[in-house]
Amino acid sequence: MIIDFHTHTFPDSIAAKAVDSLSKEAHIIAHTDGTVSGLLSSMHDGKVDTSILLPVATSARQVESINDHALRINEEYQGRLISFGCIHPEYSGYKKELRRLKEDGVKGIKLHPVYQHEDIDGKAFLDIIYAACENDLIVITHAGLDIGFPGIIRCTPKMCRNVINTIGEFKFVLAHMGGWRNWKEVPLYLADTSAYLDTSFSTGRIQALSDGYWDDKNTDMLDRKSFIELIKSFGSERILFGTDSPWSEQKTSVEFMESLELDEDELKNIFYRNASKLLGEH
Repeated sequence: MIIDFHTHTFPDSIAAKAVDSLSKEAHIIAHTDGTVSGLLSSMHDGKVDTSILLPVATSARQVESINDHALRINEEYQGRLISFGCIHPEYSGYKKELRRLKEDGVKGIKLHPVYQHEDIDGKAFLDIIYAACENDLIVITHAGLDIGFPGIIRCTPKMCRNVINTIGEFKFVLAHMGGWRNWKEVPLYLADTSAYLDTSFSTGRIQALSDGYWDDKNTDMLDRKSFIELIKSFGSERILFGTDSPWSEQKTSVEFMESLELDEDELKNIFYRNASKLLGEH
């Protein structure tokens, strides 16, 4: 069984425009068309059983409509696709909205400090995270630099440690192996916490558009050795398989994980056991 804990889709009416825009901003290739049907086809090719969808609100006015769409996804796809909800730091009704998500069976929320222009350890996000914890919701955040916003960082490993020190231990998932291109700091600040890391968009090389933005000198991400060392420093019980589809190919990501020097038990933890536990399925 394989659960992809980090994927994205868009409503069919805006998917083409959204994927094209995001692809050009980051100068990277998209591996699906951004639609639900495109993701389902990718899941079939990669033998992925369940994908978690992580919507992001880039303004407060989007929150309720995005969450309404998430509820429709969950109703229609009954565990094949599981959509989290979203909250924006400027959305004043976050307490009521988080209760609604919990009551309607949503498992967690996605935060994106860079897109949402707030530091993860600032008051706005701390208030939201505290309310999410009161509703026993998973909180997953983009961590580290963002490929589409060079030089801007609003969620460092140290900031994530500040959040844990303030809130206490909770269901906290840090995308991109704890901090995209902040990887050396991740074990220093977070290995002794209960935070989870997802594997999305962290290994190999950036698959760049042929527009000359990226060159061979700056497309490296984590190599195999560094990736395994990070897994070992946290333990396989705190790593979640994720791809960031459409920005990484699910089939290739699965094959990469299977090629690593990990035993069967470690792979099962990463591919589905940890996700199932967080989602409350086991």
